[in-house]
Amino acid sequence: MINIKSIFEESISVKKLCLQQGLECISIMGDEACISIQNGGKIMLCGNGGSAADAQHLAAEMLVRLRPMNNREGVAAIALAQDISTITACGNDFGFDKLYERMVTSLGKKGDCLIGITTSGNSVNIIRALEQCREMQIPTVVFTGMDGGNVKNSANYCIVAPGNLVSTVQELHIILAHALCECVERELFQ
Repeated sequence: MINIKSIFEESISVKKLCLQQGLECISIMGDEACISIQNGGKIMLCGNGGSAADAQHLAAEMLVRLRPMNNREGVAAIALAQDISTITACGNDFGFDKLYERMVTSLGKKGDCLIGITTSGNSVNIIRALEQCREMQIPTVVFTGMDGGNVKNSANYCIVAPGNLVSTVQELHIILAHALCECVERELFQ
């Protein structure tokens, strides 16, 4: 039988470590997203597996709203992993590693913002998207975990969830995503 209490304790411990390392980066990330929106840009989000679901979750919070009492306009946001036909066509024709790079090239423009989510920090398709964004002068934000992986060297802004368990890192990514959305809502609509 697993020790359920230890799962909770690990989650709490990682959240405390994140608080200790500081969260100023979330405000900076929120400012970057707001600048994109105020200048007619959009927020593109990407991830793989559970992180793709987190990207969709954050896009929905931006498009609809985070708080029920905040009847606001939608924020232009798109999760890049929501079209199975495009995902499988690109994977088949060019390889999965090129998926987000190709989507950024096709859908992105200067003035947009990209948020990448990767628990390992080593997702090649996200690294390639970040590099493509750099070429197109699109600011990038990344949520990662473990030791930050290779994405921390490719993004403009990076916040590392200091855990070693994928589940714990993903929990923290949702808290960070909600905090980022809160920053955007407060800046743009209050």
